[in-house]
Amino acid sequence: MAIMITDECINCGACEPECPNTAIYEGGIEWTWGGGTELKELTLEDGTVVSGDEKQTPVSDEFYYIVTEKCTECTGFHEEPQCAAVCPVDCCVDDPDHRESEEELLAKKQFLHGE
Repeated sequence: MAIMITDECINCGACEPECPNTAIYEGGIEWTWGGGTELKELTLEDGTVVSGDEKQTPVSDEFYYIVTEKCTECTGFHEEPQCAAVCPVDCCVDDPDHRESEEELLAKKQFLHGE
């Protein structure tokens, strides 16, 4: 499963530099597929081709957020999700709406990092 940041976030930013996929962004900041990954472009489910540098709409305007499609729970990098390990208020938690197996998380890591 992916990790999500709850609305208890105090916007301290401790989680952001810990993410090996650059899946964590400050509230209101646009994100990119390519940031922190090897993706130069990707094809979305609807067939649309998107540049890795194309700015995407922020998931939250109020507090830090995690882009689910880039979150691998640090699988293949660390033993546990690093955002959750450093969060001082324990607001980086499992996202019950996005459950993935370890194999799926590893495949996502390989896709994001061109392995």
